[in-house]
This record gives sequence, structure tokens and C-alpha cells, in this order.
Amino acid sequence: MNEHLLKILIVGDGNVGKSSFVHRYVNGQFNQAYKMTMGVDYSVKLLLWSDKDKVTLQIWDIAGQERFISMNRIYYKGALGCVVMFDVTNSASFLSCRHWKQDLDNKATLPDGNSIPCILLANKCDLAQRVVSGDSIDRFSKANGFVSWMEVSVKENKNVGEAMRLIFNEWIATWKQEDAKDPVPTVC
Repeated sequence: MNEHLLKILIVGDGNVGKSSFVHRYVNGQFNQAYKMTMGVDYSVKLLLWSDKDKVTLQIWDIAGQERFISMNRIYYKGALGCVVMFDVTNSASFLSCRHWKQDLDNKATLPDGNSIPCILLANKCDLAQRVVSGDSIDRFSKANGFVSWMEVSVKENKNVGEAMRLIFNEWIATWKQEDAKDPVPTVC
């Protein structure tokens, strides 16, 4: 069986739901209690992609507080995909997504030198206090080089698995292009 390693980053401002997103995806549970991430949190999920391929997802939940940002270059190293998350009830967290995307583009690239594929996630779409419209998100996503965007509710488990499948499919497309050049399909 071929084994592949896929490092995915989860970035965005503090308190937008990144850790809850990772916990929901990896463990299938929602944790109501908020605990600030200190630096980085790391989770692993094993996926059987096919009867020949096994993928180990390394999910790196990067702290969103300003005091931890100086370490990002180290955390970004080796990443092959990224989720940039914001809270639809907090316009400042949405506006910060431009900074997060620029930081990624400046500090991390794929082995071929291209930018890491990033999707934009609009979390907490279950809440009535929404202040960021879908049209604004769509325009912002296109203008800032995101592969796609999606509304999610970690609490209600809306689009959590779908968001990770989207970034995983982006990796597959990149891997297939690389595989055509290099017959060894293992990604490190």
C-alpha cells in the first residue's frame, strides 16, 4: 500500500472556531468550551483513499493571536494545503483573512514554487448575528487567490467534512500533476 503524508494548515484570528473545526473533523465532536491555542496544535487523521493508497492528514491548528505569528514560517514548512477561517459575526476576523493569505503566500510554497492551495471558510453561519454577506465573501475570495470558499457551522457540523474534502481534492489534483512528472507517488 502506498502511504502519503498531507500537511494541512488551519489559520485565522483567535476565537473564530479553528480548534473546534479540527476537533469536529478528527473526533466527530463539538466542544462548547473555548481553550486558546498556544502556538500550534497538531492532530492526525488517517484516510483510506483507495485500496492502494493510505493518506495521513497532519492538521496544524495555528494560533491566531498576534504574539504567536512570528513562529508561522516554521509551522508553515511542508504544508500542501490551507484553510483560512473567519467568523461571519465578526467583520474584523473577515478583514484579517487578507493578512493571513498574504502571510501564507510570502512564507510557504509548494515544492514546485507555487502558492499553497487555500480555501476560505466562513464559520458560525448558524448564528443570526451575521455581519459578512455571501457576496462580500465571494468577491474577496476571488480577489485574493483562494481556491474556493464555503460556509460552515462547526457547532451544527455543517460542511466540515465537505471543506476538508475540498482541500484534499485540491491536493489530489496537484499530486496527479506531480505524479505525471515523477513516477514515485509518495508525498513527504
